[in-house]
Amino acid sequence: MLAVTGSLALAACSGSSDDGDGKRSAESHRIRVAPAADASSVPVDKKVRIRAGSGKLTSVKVTAPGPGALKGTYSGNRDSWTSGAELAPGVTYTVEARATASDGRKITERRTFTTAEPPKSRTFVGEYNVEKGSTVGTALPVSIVFNKPISDKAAVERRLRVTSSPAVEGAWSWMKDRNGKDRIDYRPREYWKPDTRVTLRMNLDGVAAGGGLYGTQTRKIGFTVGKSVVSTVDVAKKTMTVTENGRKLRTLPVSTGKKGFETWDGTMVVLSKVPSIRMDSSTVGIFGREAYDLGKVKWDVQLTISGTYAHAAPWNEGKFGRVNGSHGCIGMSTGDAKWFFEHVDYGDPVTVLNSKGTVPANNGYGDWNVDWAKWRAGSALR
Repeated sequence: MLAVTGSLALAACSGSSDDGDGKRSAESHRIRVAPAADASSVPVDKKVRIRAGSGKLTSVKVTAPGPGALKGTYSGNRDSWTSGAELAPGVTYTVEARATASDGRKITERRTFTTAEPPKSRTFVGEYNVEKGSTVGTALPVSIVFNKPISDKAAVERRLRVTSSPAVEGAWSWMKDRNGKDRIDYRPREYWKPDTRVTLRMNLDGVAAGGGLYGTQTRKIGFTVGKSVVSTVDVAKKTMTVTENGRKLRTLPVSTGKKGFETWDGTMVVLSKVPSIRMDSSTVGIFGREAYDLGKVKWDVQLTISGTYAHAAPWNEGKFGRVNGSHGCIGMSTGDAKWFFEHVDYGDPVTVLNSKGTVPANNGYGDWNVDWAKWRAGSALR
């Protein structure tokens, strides 16, 4: 026998008789659902069971934000429906069942129930790189790094969405972050246009990521793209040209990486800015004769996680525009470095030409160094 709970009569019967025939008539106008209405902490291995009394079910929908629709099967004569997959933890399901009673009446029942929260060991979240209401540079991709390994990347990617006004052609692509964590970035085919309004939606509550792992996160983050500030470093000419909205502002003499320590080639993106920082070569694996430990290096613009900066380098005075003499950073005079620091912001692109070794996509935001076809192939939904 099918065990059911939470009966609810959704169509009133005429008359007030409570004899046997009246009870049987009432039963034919009921859809019975388990779990009961408004039940909480429902175990995830609980089956959802729906029965149409003496009628026939015409449709059943069981859905929740995040996991989406719950699959199930009808009995041969469609008088019942049973879920066929495990429930997602920590979400509220909505049940909508429709049936036709034996006398032809149409019956509808709607109800909700909530599943038990999963243990933290079975949950995951994503750390994203944009803040609500912020303004960013034209080259900033939307990037999400997950705190647990994601086995079912397609299931997670389906619950991520980026929209913009004006609309752009864009795509998600998966990679490993430099710390080995799963990461997914979204970028448009070309740089964002200034004044574009962008919204990231993460609807991960209850999403099964494989290996018994479930999402516990719902976010909506809107941000704006600011003016276009593009910097181009020519290693051969030892210059950096900075434009704003297509207009050249200045060309600065610089000194980039010397032989054996060449500055990354390709496009990098401004990650952060600090007015002063200690630079210790041991933190980037440089020891011996080339070792250095510089305190209070000024006007520092970070370009890669591996330690590439554009900054003031007064110890290299006389080399700017003449000799490439750094250990990979883009050095300039203190005055020029301060000017550059004040004119660039988070998400602005810095492209290096005529150097060696293209910066990888996961070394900060080297996404723009991946051609579009290969970038799109990095989606789990291709």
